[in-house]
Order: sequence, then C-alpha cells, then structure tokens
Amino acid sequence: MFELLRAFVKKELVQALRDPRMKLLLFLMPVVQMSVFGLALNTDIKNIQLYARPMINDPLFRDIERDALGSGWFQAIPEEEALAGETIEKFKSGRVDAELYAPWGGLTRAFERGQGELEAVIDGSDLVRARGIEAYLSNIVSRAVGDRGGKPETYDFAVTAQTKPSSTRRMPIEFATRILYNPELITSYNLVPGVLVMLVSIITIMLTSMSIAKEKEIGTFETLIAAPVSVTEVLLGKTIPYILIGCTNLPLVFFVAVAGFDVPMRGSYLWLALATIFFVVTTVSIGTMISIIARNQQQAMMGGFIFLMPAILLSGVMFPIDNLPVLLKIVAAFNPLMYFSILLRNIMLKGGDPSVLATHTGALFLIAVVSVTTAFKRFRMHLG
Repeated sequence: MFELLRAFVKKELVQALRDPRMKLLLFLMPVVQMSVFGLALNTDIKNIQLYARPMINDPLFRDIERDALGSGWFQAIPEEEALAGETIEKFKSGRVDAELYAPWGGLTRAFERGQGELEAVIDGSDLVRARGIEAYLSNIVSRAVGDRGGKPETYDFAVTAQTKPSSTRRMPIEFATRILYNPELITSYNLVPGVLVMLVSIITIMLTSMSIAKEKEIGTFETLIAAPVSVTEVLLGKTIPYILIGCTNLPLVFFVAVAGFDVPMRGSYLWLALATIFFVVTTVSIGTMISIIARNQQQAMMGGFIFLMPAILLSGVMFPIDNLPVLLKIVAAFNPLMYFSILLRNIMLKGGDPSVLATHTGALFLIAVVSVTTAFKRFRMHLG
C-alpha cells in the first residue's frame, strides 16, 4: 500500500508542479499577495491635513498644534493655502481634513478662567476617518491640558463634522489606559495574520477542488476507478500532495508577515506548526469534498468561491465575530477559517494558550472528519 501511495503522491506532485508558471503561482504569488494585502489593508489614519493657526500669546493652543504635527498623523497645510479662499471650499476639494479653532482671546486665556472651549471642524464624508481624527485630537488635547496641570473637566471639546450638527464631548474624569499585546494599536498586528489565513485557505481549497474534477473532465476518472486501488488510497493520494504544498506555503507568507511587517511571534513554533497542519488538512478535506461533488473544473471553481467568500467574511478577519447576529454566529461555528485566525493571533500576539489551542484544533479536527467522511461516501457512490 505504501509503495502505491508514494507513487500516487509523486504523480500528483509532478502533475501540479510540472508547469513552471504553476510553481510561480503557488510559491511566489502568496508572498506578493501578503506584501500587497499587508500594506493595503491598513486602517491607520495618516496624512491628515490639519489647519491650526494659534496666536502668538496662546501657548496652550501652540502646544496642541505641535503635539498634533509631531504625532506623525497630521500634516500642516501651507500658509498660502490656509489664507486662500473659503474654508468650506477647502473641505470640498479635500485640501483640508480638520481645522482647530480657539475661542476669542485665545485658548490659554479662556482655560485659565475655567472656560476653555476648543472647536474642531472635521470632514465627515468618510465616517471611519472622521471618528479616527476626532479620537486623535481628543487624546492630544487631553494630554496637552494635563501637561499644563489642568483638569479635563474644566473645558469642553466641541466637535463639528460636515455631516451632522456640532456636539460637545465632556471628559469628566481622568483615567489611564493600558492596552495589552498591541499597545501601539498597529493595524498590521491584527490584519496580517488574517491575510495569512486567507491566502493559505485559497491556495489549498482551490487547488484541491480542481484535482478530481479535472480527472472527470479529461476522462481519466474512469481509468482511476478501474485501477486496483481502494477508495482510501485514492483519497490519500489526492490529498497528501496538497497538504504538503499548503504546509510549504505557510512558512513563506509567515516569513513575510514577521520580517516585512514586524508582526511579533511570541508563541511556540511547534504550536504554530501543529495548528497549521490541522488547518491545512481541514481545508484540503473541504476542497476534496467539493472536487468529488463537482462534475467539471468550472463547477469545482465555482464551488470553491461559493465556500470561500462567506468563510472569509465570517472568519473574523475583516469584521469581529461578536458583532454578528446569533444565526450567523452559529454558521461561523462551522467555519475553519475562524478557528485558525483565532489560533494565529493567540499564538503570535499572546504567546499561545493551551486551552485555546486544544479547543480550536479540536474544532478543526471535527470539521476535517466531517469533510473526509462526506467525500468518502460520495466517492463510493461514484464507484457504485
């Protein structure tokens, strides 16, 4: 059996890798995609065009402007740009994203009287960006006031967006915030492991789903059935090569994630390898099930996309699972991408927790067993 299985695996690997373009597609493209996605999928708000022109005798307002420009998130618009034309026209053209206005007589003078009020006008056409700008400015103002020995409750921070009336945010209490595992709130720490999950799942599911479907389309499936091989040998011969390809792909994109985007690796590489093997086996099993159900390569490709699109959306990579309705949470419980994305973030960012590793690899194992069982029964129906 082992000699036959080894020949089967060798044949599948040769068939999958005989085209040099296929080798580039399998091993180079994931690295390119990881680099592109890691740079593109970034929710950090940068290059905010800020207008803030303090008076000479307003040191508090000057401190706020200095801290904002020194944070790296804001950029000062040129002096000639600030003096040319109406403010609303600058917002319409996108030349200004936010403006800060001090009260008459200066923010410092008003603050010393206990009447400090600072107004921020923000372009609200992009709601996510507007909320980020508001949060940045609020933190910078709070820190500047605290550095001068003031109390946040002694002033109001009025925020006016272009899409809604002005509102006033009061900060009645000072508190210290400590963020674990990602204290700088770097987006890549959260998104890059998710991109890694997507790339590995796309490669393994799409490749495997085409394997048996291709045999059916070119007419060699009947020869395969007539050969003196068992169902187990055929399924193992069709899945082991793609498990090897998937397990080879992950270290490549993982290296890009760690070396290219400085994503930390705080856990055990042994745990990472174990989680990867469980995940790749699961996705290859799902791809095999799709391949057996499909009648040709076109149906197999469509079946792969039909599975992958909702699986990616329900994986927690783009949207938090906790935000989903109860029904979709139940559906997500059968999604292997969700379990592996949680495993990756837990191992890489938190150092790995044995209970998380056990429960989520167990869930992946159960999904793999169901997929293999379904594929096995469906394949026996073809034999019958």
